[in-house]
Amino acid sequence: MTTTYTARALALTLSGAAVAAALVGVGGTGAQAEAVTKAGPNWEPCVYEQGPRDQECGELEVPVDYREPGGRQIRVGVSRLPSERGAEKRGTLLVIAGGPGSSGVQRLAQKGEALRGELGGAYDIVSIDPRGVGRSTTAGCRLADEDRDLVNLRAWPGADGDLTGTAARSRRTAEACERHGGDVLKSFSSANQVRDIERFRQALGVEKLSAWGISYGTYVGAAYAQKYPHRTDRWVLDTNGDPDPRRVARGWLANTGAAVEGRFADFARWAADPARESEGLRLAERAEGVRPLVIELAARLDRTPKKTTTPGVPLTGNRLRQALQSYLYSDRLFDELARLIREAGHPKGAPELPGELAKPVSDEAAAVTMAVVCNDVRWPGKLSTYERAVAADRVRHPLTAGLSGTMLPCAFWKAPAEKPVRITDDGPSNILMIQNRRDPSTPHFGALKMREALGERARLVTVERGGHGAYLGEGNACGNRKVTSFLLTGQRPEKDISCEG
Repeated sequence: MTTTYTARALALTLSGAAVAAALVGVGGTGAQAEAVTKAGPNWEPCVYEQGPRDQECGELEVPVDYREPGGRQIRVGVSRLPSERGAEKRGTLLVIAGGPGSSGVQRLAQKGEALRGELGGAYDIVSIDPRGVGRSTTAGCRLADEDRDLVNLRAWPGADGDLTGTAARSRRTAEACERHGGDVLKSFSSANQVRDIERFRQALGVEKLSAWGISYGTYVGAAYAQKYPHRTDRWVLDTNGDPDPRRVARGWLANTGAAVEGRFADFARWAADPARESEGLRLAERAEGVRPLVIELAARLDRTPKKTTTPGVPLTGNRLRQALQSYLYSDRLFDELARLIREAGHPKGAPELPGELAKPVSDEAAAVTMAVVCNDVRWPGKLSTYERAVAADRVRHPLTAGLSGTMLPCAFWKAPAEKPVRITDDGPSNILMIQNRRDPSTPHFGALKMREALGERARLVTVERGGHGAYLGEGNACGNRKVTSFLLTGQRPEKDISCEG
């Protein structure tokens, strides 16, 4: 659900195996766990563009299958920003990136300096690349370029909600991943990310972790806090989804239509503001006129795609809808969205597509995103289930035109799925949630489901604004203060509160 455009756009879901893994333990035998802790990562400098100059990277070996801790191992990339306060630091803070499919190492490069400054160097700040991402072992499905086109991979329904082509592509993708992904691809899951984080904690040699989980990272963070509550210190969940264990990412996808509709009002007011006139970006005289303009334009592009500056890649209705959702992530992207809409509606000229809509995503990025979403929970297999959901979404939420109910490759996925963790109120009261009121991907009503599940373990700070990502995101001083204070002092609001945007 976060960080790069691709990951944002792609983001969308106790068997005997799980029981066996629990009996073995995440670190294997006691001797194996002790060896991991003593060894630790071999840290080396790794400087990213515009990142901290003292960022370090390393790697851990983790088992493909935790039921066989001594079996085949794969690589998990890790990173840290050491505190300069030495013994005076208060702990270790884990940054859990979003996605599925986002790099924690890159997230640390992007936010590490701001986070360290906000917290005054109180923590060693660390992060991890999930399996399949960045510095970690990857896998691929050998998908054709067409099937890695973002609007096809994300499985937008066809014009008028038709799922014929969508179902064929989804089946083709699932079968390709089954043939070429192997056991490594089957191991890409939220459950294994939780286990890998615990292995990382052991390797760091710390008793407890604090954490800042963002977007999909809130689900991973909540699952870790459920499985290893005694290993959690101060836990921040920023931009939360509904943790319903029956649906997981399928539930997040189902919430997309309502989330986009709720956020769109912010863009409509901006695009109708007379201040946009001098910029050439005013789309309507009144905010109420922006929504029907966009819906009609997307429908027209469904019928007659428009030539773009990228040869062979026209602007279709679904490309416009995909850009819409992604650009609603931040107010800072509104001008790009308005420009695209303006160019798309102009009879002459060719719009310029956003990068990830102009070319296929990488095979590895496609594989890890689909694998996590499909390995986490089983999805329905009947086409009629999705046809009904698409038809309902097109009526309720025409801005997303059926995406909320679409048929992903998960409908044809054969990899075994563990039973997802059920988030409960059983654990220490050390969680602070923060959530924008109008989020285009993880809506506030979904966050309330996470809050309800955690009970007295959590407090919720609602930021009265739109956008995806609250802490150190869109610049809300009240929300930032509440999170920073919690991480530095452990003090949370006595009850759920609201911060004006």
